[in-house]
Amino acid sequence: MRQFIALAVSMLVSTPVAAAEFSTVSDKDTFLSLIEGRQLLLTTWDVALTVTPNGKITGNMLGWDLTGSWSWKDGYFCREMDWSGYTIDYNCQLVEVKGTTSLRFTVDQGAGKSAVFSLQ
Repeated sequence: MRQFIALAVSMLVSTPVAAAEFSTVSDKDTFLSLIEGRQLLLTTWDVALTVTPNGKITGNMLGWDLTGSWSWKDGYFCREMDWSGYTIDYNCQLVEVKGTTSLRFTVDQGAGKSAVFSLQ
């Protein structure tokens, strides 16, 4: 079961998208204006998240609860989460936006895999 969870989490951050379509979100206020009152959805993995201005993350993935906390540090979205008992380690991520409908998070400060969430 743990191998399945690890695979699902690793694939959660592996959606390739052309870089030219996105622009970097470099400050917390801009990030907050994008997420305020909205859910982040990744339908490929049945993920629905709410990221609140007070540093909380709540939602579910593949039918299991997902909780966590986040902060904005040096231009990056830094988070740690728990997926129904499975720890998703602390990581700082590059955030990019496409229009007002898509956010891309790229792990390891932009050097790793990415996931594109739609904003609803």
